[in-house]
Amino acid sequence: MKKPTVLAIFSFFSLASFSQSGNRPDLKLMQQKEDSLKPLAVKIIQGISSDDRFTSDSLFTRMLVRALKTPNSFYYPFDSLETISRLYAPDSSFRIFTWQLVINPNVVRQHGAIQMRTQDGSLKLYGLIDKSDVTTNITDTVGNHKGWMGAIYYKIIQKRSANQNFYTLLGYDENTISTSRKFIEVLHFLNDEPTFGGRYFSYEEDTVFKTSHSRYVMEYKKDAGPRLTYDKDLDLIIVEHLVSESGDPKKKWTLVGDGDYEGFKWKNGKWIHVEKVFNYVTPLGQEPLPNPIRNQDGNLMEDKLGGEPPAEEKKETTKPKKKGNN
Repeated sequence: MKKPTVLAIFSFFSLASFSQSGNRPDLKLMQQKEDSLKPLAVKIIQGISSDDRFTSDSLFTRMLVRALKTPNSFYYPFDSLETISRLYAPDSSFRIFTWQLVINPNVVRQHGAIQMRTQDGSLKLYGLIDKSDVTTNITDTVGNHKGWMGAIYYKIIQKRSANQNFYTLLGYDENTISTSRKFIEVLHFLNDEPTFGGRYFSYEEDTVFKTSHSRYVMEYKKDAGPRLTYDKDLDLIIVEHLVSESGDPKKKWTLVGDGDYEGFKWKNGKWIHVEKVFNYVTPLGQEPLPNPIRNQDGNLMEDKLGGEPPAEEKKETTKPKKKGNN
């Protein structure tokens, strides 16, 4: 089963859009609708039985669509719906809602929708239909909103190539009782319709040749929590390397992060795999050491309590000269 995830919401971006566009929704009406949605959003995750969760999910979906039909709803952030991921694209051309429905510990459905920004404030919405359970090869599947590989998205990275925008989505899927998954996939719009996946992941610079694929899937031991994130300063997607606790990498439920990192860099319209992101190795004997406040006898060292640096770190200083002295 999947855990509820509280994601950062870019409500400041929405508020900025209000002042820039002047297209404000009816705030009082939207707040009323949000208040009605909030308990259902919580019950989708916390409902005691699968029937409770399923009923809440159905009601929530219908009520959300009705709320989004309110003119200029695109600019309303819904920031109290903490169990629902709401992410705006960096260029504000769309936003994407995603959430999960746990049917039983081994069956999870992802639900979602893409709301497009429109000039007149009307609703243009693509419902996302999770087809991951009936897809045999997720890493090489390309689909539209009706053939979506479900995930809860927590990051959108916008890139541009050949005069076209590409939106890379980082997502999470709690998957089954024994494994969880994280995804990297590219979304672009073809004939104004969303397309998920494509041959955007290449290993052409690796020392060992691997074929390219349409989606990066990291599957690992439940609750292991390996890192998959975007580093803005490095302009890299950072992926923690996985190793098997049993020595058998085919057993996904044994894979955990080992503290080493690979990654992907955007180049010529593709994410090129980087075998090792951080190459620096601390020299032997120069590892960082703790600075204890007690000596070997267990007695407090007063100079440490006063913030004094260790003796070897103290440096002789020169007092500044007074004005007028030469």
